[in-house]
Amino acid sequence: MEALAKNGPCEYAERLRQASAKSLNPRRRAVLGQYFTPAPAARLVASMLAPENPGRLRLLDPGAGVGSLTAAAVEHLVSRGTVELDIVAWEIDESLHDPLRATLEQCVIWAASRGVSVRWVIRDGDYIGTTSAALAGELEAKLEQFDAIVLNPPYRKVNGNTPERQALERVGLPITNLYTAFLALTACQLSPGAVLAAITPRSFANGSYSAPFRRFFFERVGIENLHLFESRAQVFADADVLQENLIFAAREGGWPAEVCISSSYGLTDEASVRKVPTQEVVHQNDPQLFLRIPSGERDTEIATAMVSLPSSLMDLNIAVSTGKVVEFRVRDNLKVIPEPGDAPLIRPNHLIGNQIHWPNAQIQTKPNAVRVSAKSEKLLLPNGTYVVVKRLTAKEEARRVRAAVCDPSAVPGTQIAFENHLNVFHRENRGLPNDIAHGLVSYLNSSFVDLYVRQFNGHTQVNATDLRHLRYPSLRALAELGAVALRTQPQGQEDLDNIVNHILRGSTQERHLEAA
Repeated sequence: MEALAKNGPCEYAERLRQASAKSLNPRRRAVLGQYFTPAPAARLVASMLAPENPGRLRLLDPGAGVGSLTAAAVEHLVSRGTVELDIVAWEIDESLHDPLRATLEQCVIWAASRGVSVRWVIRDGDYIGTTSAALAGELEAKLEQFDAIVLNPPYRKVNGNTPERQALERVGLPITNLYTAFLALTACQLSPGAVLAAITPRSFANGSYSAPFRRFFFERVGIENLHLFESRAQVFADADVLQENLIFAAREGGWPAEVCISSSYGLTDEASVRKVPTQEVVHQNDPQLFLRIPSGERDTEIATAMVSLPSSLMDLNIAVSTGKVVEFRVRDNLKVIPEPGDAPLIRPNHLIGNQIHWPNAQIQTKPNAVRVSAKSEKLLLPNGTYVVVKRLTAKEEARRVRAAVCDPSAVPGTQIAFENHLNVFHRENRGLPNDIAHGLVSYLNSSFVDLYVRQFNGHTQVNATDLRHLRYPSLRALAELGAVALRTQPQGQEDLDNIVNHILRGSTQERHLEAA
């Protein structure tokens, strides 16, 4: 053991990580949400720890696994001048306690050889339940405080009837995933000015489901470093995980004036680094507190141009909502082959290119219509000109936002229905003016919108909340854009972008004139 310690505890933990990952029961791994941190990622997380007073520290790893993050943190903190370190490592899986204990002993030996005192304790059991109870004042012991925290939290949905969900709701945290629960609770355990560093999915950055978490988290900490991986497959490649990941550091006590943003393709590639004003990352007037990650000057210019557009959807008297038809709930009313009197059902498979092709004869197993009945009547809208956007796109698709006009010339009948995997733009549950609809589709299909959405949306799902979050050209500019698009029929993305960019410049100038 002495010989191994000379190479550093992080390298030792990496060997244990690889061996333990092979021996884990896949079903138990899924239940616990276990995805161990590779050494390069662990070192990158630990490198963001910058305690204000590094001499004597308390370090928490609330989901320690075999101790990869703890080992990397010990190496980093010792290099920054820490002379005394107390470690608390939580791990619910008792089968990992032996390798975790071995890693922690390596930390003691390695640090001692450098004149640094390290003490440790392993906590088993339920971190969420115990910490929530302490936070709620249900335990005699007070909530522990730490100077530094490292975490790769478990990733698993938290359903409404689970003990974890009930424990979280008792402290005002209606959270739907374990990883955001861990982040929220650790934010409460930071001593004044302390820092946490984490590797997590990017999905908390936007969307309505994560809004309560963002408000809770950002009230307590401010992010000072962000690292984004361009590849979705590199970080946890040996676990076959396809997920956009972030590494970030957040400090108790508020946001800094600037956030350091870095990005790389994978774990070992050279990173590009820049500093941006905090206002570019989280807008103070954004009630949803979306986290944006502008990776370069071009992203900053796009974000500035988006903010300068004059209109919200409310200003335009336009709404966007998720399609009302959830197929399994009205299965008996669905028709593959439409019959007279049925209402056309628009699904994502009807959106081909930027147009609606109904019915879709190429897919013989998917429904094309809804039988009009008392049960289905509330799901129907009067036929008209609507704009639809796919909620889910394949990762191979060039654009994150895919929009199309759905109008009565393509879909017959007096009523129409939209499936739940589409977002629908409407005006008081009726269609839009034709030129406005075509202008809106041109705008949504532009590279400008796509690049902006990618700054805050780290997955292939675009929800109605994301679309409400955008700024839009004025009604007059949308009508002009629609008229030009209908007249010229743009060929290809570059042609469309040229038209949209020309109209957007006018819409931005229009806002400045109105403000003057």
